[in-house]
Amino acid sequence: MAADTSLEALKEQAMTQVPITALDYSVVLPVVICFVFGAGLLMIRKSVAWHPLVALSGLALLFLADLAVLYRVATGGTVTMMMGGWIPPFGIAFTADLMGALFLVASGFVALCCGIYSVASVSRVERRYGFFPLLFIMMAGVSGAFVTGDVFNLYVWFEVFLIASFGLLILGSEREQLDGATKYCFLNLVGTTFFLIGTGYLYGIFGTLNMADIARKAAAMEDTAALFTLASIYLVSFAMKAAAFPLNAWLPASYHTPRFVVSALFAGLLTKVGVYAAIRINLMIFPPERADLSLVFAWIAGLTMLVGGLGALAQTDLRRLLNYVVIAGIGTIFVALAMPVPLPGGEIAGSALSVGLSGAIFYALHSIIVMTGLYLAAGVAAHLAGTSSLHEMGGLWRNHPLFAAMMLILLFAVSGLPPFSGFWPKVALVRASIAADMPWLAATVLFSGFLLTIASARVFALGFWRSLPAASAPAFGRTDRQEIIYERFTAAGPDKAWSAVPLLALILVVIAAGVWPQWLLDLTDLAAQGVIDPGSYISSVFGGLE
Repeated sequence: MAADTSLEALKEQAMTQVPITALDYSVVLPVVICFVFGAGLLMIRKSVAWHPLVALSGLALLFLADLAVLYRVATGGTVTMMMGGWIPPFGIAFTADLMGALFLVASGFVALCCGIYSVASVSRVERRYGFFPLLFIMMAGVSGAFVTGDVFNLYVWFEVFLIASFGLLILGSEREQLDGATKYCFLNLVGTTFFLIGTGYLYGIFGTLNMADIARKAAAMEDTAALFTLASIYLVSFAMKAAAFPLNAWLPASYHTPRFVVSALFAGLLTKVGVYAAIRINLMIFPPERADLSLVFAWIAGLTMLVGGLGALAQTDLRRLLNYVVIAGIGTIFVALAMPVPLPGGEIAGSALSVGLSGAIFYALHSIIVMTGLYLAAGVAAHLAGTSSLHEMGGLWRNHPLFAAMMLILLFAVSGLPPFSGFWPKVALVRASIAADMPWLAATVLFSGFLLTIASARVFALGFWRSLPAASAPAFGRTDRQEIIYERFTAAGPDKAWSAVPLLALILVVIAAGVWPQWLLDLTDLAAQGVIDPGSYISSVFGGLE
């Protein structure tokens, strides 16, 4: 008897009969919260006095939803929700594994901290132009990227947060911002084009865009030439979005132009989405091809770390210096993508790839927290000094000792010094590099940390420890340009009380992850193993349909 191929029969086969529970919606709740509050703030765009209260309520709710996703994944394993009741791979999948949940919580936390900071640092005019709605739309894109189980929707979420970031970048309409936005937009659109080309090619090969389905089919493919081409296209795309060498020129050309709180959001989150996508696509979907490209990844990681470290040493402006620190951190994370695959039949736990990936995930979470804190602290320092130039800053240790101590902790952490959060992931990455017989890469990790330590010491010595330079004192007057810069930094600077709250929260996490790292190491170890062996991820998507 011939099979029933009618439209209704095919629809019946493609639709799930299992009812969707309220708990299933927890995976998409962070995205829903962002869109609801973003739209709500647009509806009350003329009542800007209400924006801070509504926005902070939404950001707090977003963070709680992120924590709920992490708790459910950590206690019950990977969670999947198929939109519209379609069975995989026909429907759009939202899948949260441990790595995605960890990134999700870190992003929600820094968004809440930046929201608190922005209450006093963002002017009424900038609120009227849409700062808070754009913030929520950006967070919708970031959150969606961390929980999507579909490659095309990963591309869509990239577009969502990029569109919002364009608006945040030019908020203020200053000439410097427009110049930075032009470079930022052009190079990110080039990266997006590569992403879209790769995704079209991917669909042409597999006939599906579901990550779990692609991972299953790619493992069974004998002709890997097409997969190697795909992996290479995605390498270019994600390297550009993560600001890895040699595609990193757009970041130092643009991240110093918007408001400090916007720079903090960009530095903490946007490049990390590129890193997350590189890990997800290369290690979960194309592991053999990624192994063939491991030497390329090693050189990209090493050169990115060196460019970031040397670039930071060459800067005289605090925020431009931090731009290169971001780049150095991206190179450190890319070290994990250079590790060899575990031997067939060998244990994943303890392998160079597992140790390196765990360290990279730990370092990415650390970088999200620390870089956000550093940019926010730089905003406070520029407000207090009236400038972000290291040549003109000084005396902050004497006049503001508590704030200077907070800045010092963040500088120690970003340099990878104990007992703060940046130390342990670098230890893991050095161990993995040595185990992979790449001592030169381990040495580059250490040398990059040494360069960042020098750059951090220079920041603190010039901007905080020394006395205020005589030429910068008000009694000597300022040039017209210096006066414009001074007015820009002091007109709508962060209130001390409001800026202290998010900085203190970020620093407490930095200290906790450095002094008591085991709780986070356990989570990142499990997250790394889940990416290298995606069996639980695939099982979560397909369930009993396999």
